[in-house]
Amino acid sequence: MRAFRYPTSSPHGALIAVILSLLAIPAHAFCGFYVSSAGGQLFNDATSVTLMRDGTRTVLSMQNNYRGPAEDFAMVVPVPVILQKENVRTLQKSAFERIDAIASPRLVEMYTDQVPCAIPAMAMMDMEGAGPREKSLPKDLGVKVEAQFSVNEYDIVILSAKDALGLDIWLKENKYKIPNGAEPLLRPYVQNNSKFFVAKVNAKKVTFTTDSKGNKIAVLSPLRFHYDSEKFELPVRLGLMNSSGEQDLIVHIIARGRYEVANRPNVFVPTNLDVKVAVQPVFGAFYSDLVAKTFEKNKGAALTEFAWQGALPPPQVMIDQGIYGVTCDPCPPPHPADDPLARNLGADVMPGVKTDSQVAKFAQEATVTRLHLRYTKESLTDDLVFKLADPIHGGVPQAKATEPAKTNRFQGRYIMWKKGGNCSYGGFGGPGGIVSGGLSGTNAVMASAAKLTQPFPDYLVTDIPELGIVATGKPPPPEKQPKK
Repeated sequence: MRAFRYPTSSPHGALIAVILSLLAIPAHAFCGFYVSSAGGQLFNDATSVTLMRDGTRTVLSMQNNYRGPAEDFAMVVPVPVILQKENVRTLQKSAFERIDAIASPRLVEMYTDQVPCAIPAMAMMDMEGAGPREKSLPKDLGVKVEAQFSVNEYDIVILSAKDALGLDIWLKENKYKIPNGAEPLLRPYVQNNSKFFVAKVNAKKVTFTTDSKGNKIAVLSPLRFHYDSEKFELPVRLGLMNSSGEQDLIVHIIARGRYEVANRPNVFVPTNLDVKVAVQPVFGAFYSDLVAKTFEKNKGAALTEFAWQGALPPPQVMIDQGIYGVTCDPCPPPHPADDPLARNLGADVMPGVKTDSQVAKFAQEATVTRLHLRYTKESLTDDLVFKLADPIHGGVPQAKATEPAKTNRFQGRYIMWKKGGNCSYGGFGGPGGIVSGGLSGTNAVMASAAKLTQPFPDYLVTDIPELGIVATGKPPPPEKQPKK
């Protein structure tokens, strides 16, 4: 059993990208809410959160798109402890794009014969530093400024408050028009002695683009901060204040084991499905429909889309054996973000993890879990609490169904069967590989705009009994097949 390589080129031209990006599924949630000095209707977009956890140490990284007036704006996130500048940094967007590609569902081509391909050279990507910027602060209204500092485009203050009304007034007197109804939602966090991470953005340092509807959109540098807490939770209720309806949230958890949501039902995305080749140009729309049907069948559930031990690339990745050795099946093509990825997402501040060999050991032992949640103001009544769950496998050739296992090896995997040979850089366990490329940026928006031209079951060769869906795309029985 050997590792195969993904195609980097094809004699038939460039292959269509089919690793599903976060933007291929509309997302409008976040664990904090935005506040703006200009007012106007604001809402969150394309939410993705990554949590690295070991012991009581949590590293939380977040990326959001902002849509609204192009003036200064900010985010407010409850945190359990007072953060200092050394606890906070920004990341390059490539870190989020990469963890998304690693844990995204795979559309796999299966062939009879394979030919190895060349692997592109790797390059390191440097992170930008940031210097402090002094900022005058207004009078105290029962709110204490515990810390203040600047990181790249962010001016950050850490606040504590005696009561929610005081915090509400403090934000308004700082010329922030916070969404209506803030005080009742702030109250439980204040009563729980939470601190408040307020990251104001200097619009002069952000590039805004305009969408087809004339809305100003900015994709900010991802923010990362770490803290120690016995609780492993994600505050999401504040994000409901400026909700535009149904919201999506993608959470990647990197820890010594698989995690589920303790206060919601948990289900797995249907996987190991055979699909027609017609899925290839509309894979984003196909998977989006699959997720929608899964949520419709399992109201209020947290959807596990990926859980894989060793999926996080270690420093100095082993190119000759695939980017993670032979643990992925199949592997996305190597990327310059791979070598620093574990450190960027939090391994550099994990207890007892300092050297490259220690980072590599942590990466090898850690499981990357991808959880997808969809909710409304009415269906989400409390923050997300995470719990350790038993190992599983599924979405691999060796596992016909999703079931308990000794090691976590689960992914969304969808197989197109083709005749003939092709250059391949895939996983092991049989001939085949993922169709080369990943969706990001403009390509992701195009994928989300693609619509299915046929009914969903017509793209299936495999039934999905857990959703009550019968494939209409499967070949007819031998006696019904036309004679050659």
